[in-house]
Amino acid sequence: MATSTNSAPSMFSKSNYTWMLIGAVVIALGMFLLSGGKSNNPAVFNRDEVYSTTRITIAPIIIFIGLAIEIYAIFKKSPSVKK
Repeated sequence: MATSTNSAPSMFSKSNYTWMLIGAVVIALGMFLLSGGKSNNPAVFNRDEVYSTTRITIAPIIIFIGLAIEIYAIFKKSPSVKK
């Protein structure tokens, strides 16, 4: 049987995938910071936990930074393949 090799260049290089992984980790960190706030008593509303600076300001900024890293990773030019 003849084996065929795929000679088409890949759309992304290892560098692109590395940046995508970094962006995914940053987004996951932002989501982790956004979550939480469990109360021991569901009848009690703790305003300081729900509306903390971490949840309202820092976590969304980190998520947007992660999205920007993902956009960079997608549009980053991979080195051209020479034949």
